[in-house]
Amino acid sequence: MNTLIKLSRLFVFVFLFPIVVFGQVKLPKLVSDGMVLQRNAEVKIWGWASANEAVTVSFNGLVYKTVANTNGDWMVKLPRQKAGGPYSMTITASNTLTLKDIMVGDVWVCSGQSNMELPMYRVRPLYEKEIAEAKNSNIRYFNVPQTYNFNQPQKDLPYGKWVTADPQSVLSFSAVGYFFASELYQKYHIPIGLINTSLGGSPAEAWVSEDALKAFPDYWKEAQRFKDTSVIIGLENDYKTKSTAWFRQLQQNDDGYKDPQNPWYSTSVSTSDWNMMKVPGYWSATEIGNSGGVVWFRREIDIPASMTGCPAKLNLGRIVDADSVFINGVFAATTSYQYPPRWYNLPAGMFKPGKNIITVRIISPNSAGGFVPDKKYFLSANGESIDLTGTWQYRLGTKMGPAPNQPFVRWKPLGLYNAMIEPLINYRIKGVIWYQGEANTWKSKEYQKLFPAMIENWRDKWGQGNFPFLFVQLANFMEPKNQPSESNWALLRESQLKTLSVPNTAMAVTIDLGEWNDIHPLNKKDVGKRLAFAAQKMAYDDSKIVYSGPLYVGMKVADNKIILSFKNTGSGLVTKSGGELKYFAIAGADKKFVFAKAIIRNNTVEVWSDSVPHPVAVRYAWADNPEGANLYNREGLPASPFRTDEW
Repeated sequence: MNTLIKLSRLFVFVFLFPIVVFGQVKLPKLVSDGMVLQRNAEVKIWGWASANEAVTVSFNGLVYKTVANTNGDWMVKLPRQKAGGPYSMTITASNTLTLKDIMVGDVWVCSGQSNMELPMYRVRPLYEKEIAEAKNSNIRYFNVPQTYNFNQPQKDLPYGKWVTADPQSVLSFSAVGYFFASELYQKYHIPIGLINTSLGGSPAEAWVSEDALKAFPDYWKEAQRFKDTSVIIGLENDYKTKSTAWFRQLQQNDDGYKDPQNPWYSTSVSTSDWNMMKVPGYWSATEIGNSGGVVWFRREIDIPASMTGCPAKLNLGRIVDADSVFINGVFAATTSYQYPPRWYNLPAGMFKPGKNIITVRIISPNSAGGFVPDKKYFLSANGESIDLTGTWQYRLGTKMGPAPNQPFVRWKPLGLYNAMIEPLINYRIKGVIWYQGEANTWKSKEYQKLFPAMIENWRDKWGQGNFPFLFVQLANFMEPKNQPSESNWALLRESQLKTLSVPNTAMAVTIDLGEWNDIHPLNKKDVGKRLAFAAQKMAYDDSKIVYSGPLYVGMKVADNKIILSFKNTGSGLVTKSGGELKYFAIAGADKKFVFAKAIIRNNTVEVWSDSVPHPVAVRYAWADNPEGANLYNREGLPASPFRTDEW
């Protein structure tokens, strides 16, 4: 009797509750609500179902049918569509999926390292107006999850969704990508889809497939090593153990926390034995020396009543490496690594009329830390501002030996291609914008082969022919030098310049947009605009656009001068400031370069130096940071750095 009751209950359960069909049609993350499909091109829609299952796709009034193969893979191809939308799409098999708010326009992949990854919120104070006006449902953004896989190319992404641009969502967009898309939309008024697949610090070899890596045996061999997951687990566990121990020791040894009743961020702590230091600056200039560890900084300021009782902005420029900020003994903000700007928004009530104390605890893991020079340091509220540069008190919390080096497995060859590029290659695109190279400056000459190989690799995998590939030449960075010298950054820029020999490529020169003290220059709007100029030429066939600054094409020697010729001169060569040309260097057969005089004559540049009577070579802007390099065309685009020699 009990058995019959159990069977009858099972019978009721089966018929009242549907059985889960594991073969139900599924779609990749990219094929989803809000997506942008590439216009004027055959577009793939693909997914997975049960083996041999019939699948129907309905879109824009037409129906497309296919059958999944024995592995459950299926695909249909939509014919060319004109720009427009929004549309819906229905995919039917044993279940039905309906996708909404689909646009047809142009799809661009944004890739590279941190200067492409860098989101709008990191540059927000420069672009408050642009962010406030960012409500545009025709600009869509898909952020590819940052992950890696060394063992096999992935079919899909772990997660992700399309979002439309508005003042809130745009804060997470790639800043370069958004300004690029915005410029194109303003000109062409067609939907723009951005697929951001970038990762800070990543070298080019991490973005290359396994078959293409075989041309670079060292990278291929390294990729094989990381197919062994035990290697990865071992490296990461070892780092975690050592890093945890290092920070535990730092915390225990920090004198600023030794007295729990009176930590150094307390307003009652005595600072009579603290020393003085000019901010901005690094503690290497003090008796502490070039040592890592913890140093506490303290500044007392008088604040008028008019600046209290309202939200405030604390700008602490940039700090090496990690900081924690306390206001009047209360924790206020923190940043865990050196690169982000310290733009802290503080709530009302943190400051009071009269005396206030700002305390900053700085941790630097391997060398002297402090406040990065030539950045802005101030407190602002209610339209008023207080300068925070000048003398601060400081005291050493503890010195430490070097912190353990992070293994950065995610940067190893192959891993990013498998996880962050391969899942995209069925998705039809207009082209690629790329901002990368900083991580490859130590092998700048190799980049001449590696970067073109990567472009060819992507084009081969996408199977769309030579789609436009637009890239950013490295900006000026590091301290300028007062004499001509060798430079890995200059060599990397040269490798990028030579990549223009690859068909359907273009380069945005940014030698004037960098910051000597920041590898992440904040001006991302002009970078996006210059990439958009390149797109107008290479992807939109605008024959009238001046899309590039002057590019060196040849030289001839005339007596004691070298005469240089250029292409992409637009309506003529000019100096940006209207003054003398700067940062040209000249050398004779002895290969010793000296800074030279240079003038523009008949759309050429003549270069000479009285100390080099028999010149044989010229270099322009050949440095990490060629500060003052000022050769432009009249359209306002800078000339690319170059050299005429191959020494």
